[in-house]
Amino acid sequence: MAKFTLEGVFQSMRTICYALLGGTLALTASNMRAQDQDAEGCKDSAIITRMPGSTIHSCENKEYEQATLTVAKDKDGNETEKKVEGEFHSWDYGTREGVSEIQVFRNFETALKKAGFTLVYEDSPRLITAQKGKTWYKLENSGSYYYQTIVTEKEMEQEVTADASSLSDELNKSGHVAVYGIQFDTGKATIQPASANVLGEIVKLLQQNADLKLRVEGHTDSQGNGAANQALSEKRAQAVVAWLTGKGISASRLTAKGFGATKPLADNSTDDGRAKNRRVELVKM
Repeated sequence: MAKFTLEGVFQSMRTICYALLGGTLALTASNMRAQDQDAEGCKDSAIITRMPGSTIHSCENKEYEQATLTVAKDKDGNETEKKVEGEFHSWDYGTREGVSEIQVFRNFETALKKAGFTLVYEDSPRLITAQKGKTWYKLENSGSYYYQTIVTEKEMEQEVTADASSLSDELNKSGHVAVYGIQFDTGKATIQPASANVLGEIVKLLQQNADLKLRVEGHTDSQGNGAANQALSEKRAQAVVAWLTGKGISASRLTAKGFGATKPLADNSTDDGRAKNRRVELVKM
């Protein structure tokens, strides 16, 4: 029969307590590590690092998105906003314990200056808008957490184009149709190969409607010199006509005319508006 001594009982109790304590400490450490982990798939921007001790709670990365940035304040104290479109990244960070709002603000303010950014707008310690070339940065700060947004301006790649049927429907309805997806080299009338699909639909439209005659119009946004835009729009319209005749469409069914920036469809003060204004239109003759 097993014998129990008082010392043996105490020793057993100590062993059990150490085991329980060790398990609790291990569990606590495990929980802390889990809490400190960044959200899955999220990592810092290559442009600017995080505040040391911060954790990424969430992030968002988009090929093309619009961001609203504060860029000024009017005489009445109302903030003026600017919409920027392009490659988009955003982060939601939680800071380490004890970090103040102004501490976060000053750190990013200094880091942005050192990185060559121009501070477009500041509202200490709440908000920073900064710019470097085509890259825009926004900090929204609350001390215990902060949001970073970085947008690099670029033109959207047109991935959806009209087919011959929809072009025909719009021409019959209104007598003209704006065509997007015909891409040119920047500042030139050279048609890029990616335009072949939409141009092919125009060929199909003309083949299916033997009596249809079209004026091909070139339109630009208001950026740059007016005379240069006019000349560019003429050349681009002529380039489209040449492409279509090269695919067997009779030149007698087509004319070309450029209008430069004189017939905008949208506001030229925004990126989205300028993108809508840069177009080729087909007009029924």
